[in-house]
Amino acid sequence: MCGFAGYINDSKDINENRRIIKEMADRIIHRGPDQDDYYVDEDVSLGFRRLSIIDLEGGSQPILNEDGTKVLVFNGEIYNYQELREELLKAGHIFKTETDSEVLLHGYEEWGDSFLVRLRGMFAFVIWDTVEKKLFGARDIFGIKPFFYFHKGKKFIFGSEIKSFLPNPQFEKELNKDRLPDYLCFEYIPTEQTMFKNVFKLWPGYSFTFKDGKLETKEYFTPKYEIDDTKSAEYWGNLIDETFKGSTKAHKIADVEVGCFLSSGVDSSYVVHEMAKHEELKTFSVGYAEEKYSELSSAKEFAKHEGVQNFDYKITAEDYFTETPMIQYYMDEPLPNPSAIALYFLARLAREQVKVVLSGEGADELFGGYHYYREPLEFEKYMKLPQGLRNFNAAVASKLPKFHGRRFLMRGKLPISQRYIRNNYVYDHSEVDNVLKDKIPSKNPAYYTKKFFDEAGNIDDVSKMQYVDIRTWLIQDILVKADRMSMANSLELRVPFLDKEMLKVAMKVPTKHRITKETTKYCLRLAAAKNLPQKTSKMRKTGFLTPLNDWLKQDKYYNMVKEKFEGEVAAEFFNKDYILQLLENHRAGKAKNMKRIWSIYCFILWYEKFFIDTPDTKAEKTA
Repeated sequence: MCGFAGYINDSKDINENRRIIKEMADRIIHRGPDQDDYYVDEDVSLGFRRLSIIDLEGGSQPILNEDGTKVLVFNGEIYNYQELREELLKAGHIFKTETDSEVLLHGYEEWGDSFLVRLRGMFAFVIWDTVEKKLFGARDIFGIKPFFYFHKGKKFIFGSEIKSFLPNPQFEKELNKDRLPDYLCFEYIPTEQTMFKNVFKLWPGYSFTFKDGKLETKEYFTPKYEIDDTKSAEYWGNLIDETFKGSTKAHKIADVEVGCFLSSGVDSSYVVHEMAKHEELKTFSVGYAEEKYSELSSAKEFAKHEGVQNFDYKITAEDYFTETPMIQYYMDEPLPNPSAIALYFLARLAREQVKVVLSGEGADELFGGYHYYREPLEFEKYMKLPQGLRNFNAAVASKLPKFHGRRFLMRGKLPISQRYIRNNYVYDHSEVDNVLKDKIPSKNPAYYTKKFFDEAGNIDDVSKMQYVDIRTWLIQDILVKADRMSMANSLELRVPFLDKEMLKVAMKVPTKHRITKETTKYCLRLAAAKNLPQKTSKMRKTGFLTPLNDWLKQDKYYNMVKEKFEGEVAAEFFNKDYILQLLENHRAGKAKNMKRIWSIYCFILWYEKFFIDTPDTKAEKTA
C-alpha cells in the first residue's frame, strides 16, 4: 500500500520538475513513509511513496519494464499476482522483483487494457508509455483505492490524494461551490466531481488514457445481478463460507505481520475467525468511556473465545474534537461521518503493532446488512394497488394530523427510485436554501441516484437498493474513510468481503436469502454460523455508535462548535442565524441535530485547512 503523484510537464526543466514532484510526494508521506523515488523525463513527472508490504527489499517504484519504455506507479494489492506472474513468465517476460507491481507492468505489455478483467485486488495505477507519449491508468472495480486528477485544458495532474496537487504551480485551487447543496444532502459529492473545481475522481471499474492533451475514460467493469432462484439458502450459505475462506487466504498474503479490526458484529468476527486459523493474530478494537456507546466488552469476549490478542482504546471527547481538524485534512474532501473519527483512532492503535489489517467493510452492501433493506417487504402488497389509489391515499394523509401509518401512506405513492435515498439523513433538499447564505441552484438528491436505479435494470426493489448503495454510499463514504483513516496512520487496510469472487456470489443470491422480515444478511449469517458462536452470528447490526450527540450539549464542545459557527468561514457560506439555531435547539433537547451540526462543522474545518492555511504551510504542522 502506497501513494503516488504525477503530472504532465509544462516545462522542460528537469531539475525544477524533480523539485515539484518531490514536494507533491512529500504531501502524502503518510501513505508511504518507508521509501520515496521518482521518474522524470521531458514529458512527465512521477513520484512514489512506499509502505513496504511485499518484497521488502526489491519493491521500489516507479518501476520500469525490460527496455525502459514503460514506467509504472501503483497503489494497492493484486491478490492473484502469483498466478498471473507464472503466465507472464511462460510468455517470455523477465521480472526483476517479486512484487505484484511488476505484474501490472508486464500484464499491460502482454494483454493491453484487456488485462484489467484478470485482476483480483484493490488498485489504482498509472503507466507512462515513453514511446507513444501516453498515460494509461485504472481503478479497481469497487473503488477501494483512490485516484484523483486535475484536468483543465492540457493540464493534467493526478495522484492518490488531492493534497498532493497543492505544491504544483499548474494546479488552480478553487472551491467547487456549486456542489455545496449536494454535500449538505449526501455528506459527499455524489458524482465524479469533488469539492475542488476541475478535480475529479476516476470512477471504479474505469480506465483512462491521456495523450496529446486529451483525456478519455473507459468502463471495463460494471456489477450486475444475475440472481439464481434454483438453490436453497443452505447452498448459498455453504458457497459463501467456501468463497470467503478463499478470499481471506488471498488477502493475508504479505511479508509483514497482518492483524484484524474487531467490533462486536458478525462481519469483523468472521474475518478474525478465518485469520486466526492460520496464524497467531492481533486484533484491535475501540470504544468510549460512555459504556452505552461502546462495543469493547463484546469484542473482548469474542477475542477470548478465538484465543487471539486484543488491543483496545477508549476514545474521549477531548480526543475526538482535538483530532477532527486534522482528520478533515486527511480526508481531502469534507466527510462528516462521525464513525470516521473512531476509525482514525482504531487505525492509530493498530499501527503501533502491525502494518496491515483486515476489516469487514462491504458485507452489508453485498449481502444485505442494513435494516432499511427490509422496507420493500413492508411495501410489497401495498405497491400492487393501482397508482391512482395510492396517490389518493397519500394526498389525504398529507392533510391529516400525524398518525401511525401516515408516513407509510405518503411514501407509498412513490417508486423506489424516489422513495429510497441512502443518505438523505443529513439535510432534506427543501432545507438547503435555509442553510446556505446564498441560494445555489441544485438538483433533488433523487436525480443523482436515479441513474443507478435505472442501471440496476429489472430486478426487485431490495436488490435495487443494494445496487445503488454499492455504486454510491460504499464508494463515496465507506471506502473513503477506510482508506484515508488507515493511510493517515501508514496502515494498509484490506477488505476481504470486497473481493471479485465474493461479488460473483453476492450477485447471484436470491433476495429472499439475503433479507427476511426477521433478519438481515440471512445467508451470510448462515455461513458465519458454521464457524462462530450463535450470539455472534446473530448479532443485530448497530453501526459505529458515537457519544457525539451528547458531547455537543456539553459546554466545552458546544462552545467550540459555536465559535466556528460565528466565524468568518461560516459567514461566507452559511446562514449564521439558522445554523446557530440548529445548535441551540440541539443543546436544549428540542431537536436531534447532531448530523446537521457536524456536517457544517466539518466543512468549516476542512475549508480552513485547504483554503485559509497558505499553500506553503504544511497542514500536518498546523493541526
